[in-house]
Amino acid sequence: MKLIPSLALLLALSPLAHAASQTQTFPTSSGPVQITPLNHASTLIEAGGKVIYLDPAKPVKFAGQPKADLILITDIHGDHMDPDADREITKNGTEILAPPAVVQTVTTAKPIANGETKTWENWTIEAIPAYNLKRGPAPGKLFHDKGRGNGYVLTYGGKRFYFSGDTEGVAEMRGLKNIDVAFVCMNLPYTMPPDEAAEAVKAFHPKIVIPYHYRGSDLGVFQKGLEGTGIEVRLLDWYPK
Repeated sequence: MKLIPSLALLLALSPLAHAASQTQTFPTSSGPVQITPLNHASTLIEAGGKVIYLDPAKPVKFAGQPKADLILITDIHGDHMDPDADREITKNGTEILAPPAVVQTVTTAKPIANGETKTWENWTIEAIPAYNLKRGPAPGKLFHDKGRGNGYVLTYGGKRFYFSGDTEGVAEMRGLKNIDVAFVCMNLPYTMPPDEAAEAVKAFHPKIVIPYHYRGSDLGVFQKGLEGTGIEVRLLDWYPK
């Protein structure tokens, strides 16, 4: 199901209206979960009257957006960790969960490390390792070291939602079970190309996969790589003009 609107419609919509037009609604036994792409990795999740942001960061304009009940951060880089954005959407009682490396900077966050599981309200939050296998800025170095960043599996009302964070197709991703909706990154040189992302997705076979964090990637390659698998690919516009 291709959901990228025409250029004319993109130009006609305000940023908030455009984001709302991309919202996906998923039924669960505890009521609907609404997930809205904001930009790149920044994501708005709403369910049961609660508001969760994943990786809120510039260039998203947060004026007019609802305040956060929970903020989840995946890694230390500026497209995931943006203390200014966190402050803009924080209210009294907002909780922040993040990898220990992020907590060193965002000191109001509570740590959740690779492999840990926490409960928050009616959600279960699993921290999935997110890291590079081979890609880095120089020989012997990786853009994302193992153990530093998190992906997350969020479970609500029996539905499991996976957000990959910055990662290649690592064993921990490939070994995921019973994922209903997967948001999977792909962008070179930092994570992986679309064909590798498609191969990783085949391994854990979610019901629905939505590319995100894909700046500059050819999503047609990803989509073609999953033809005939029974996995529904949904393409959303994470980069509004």
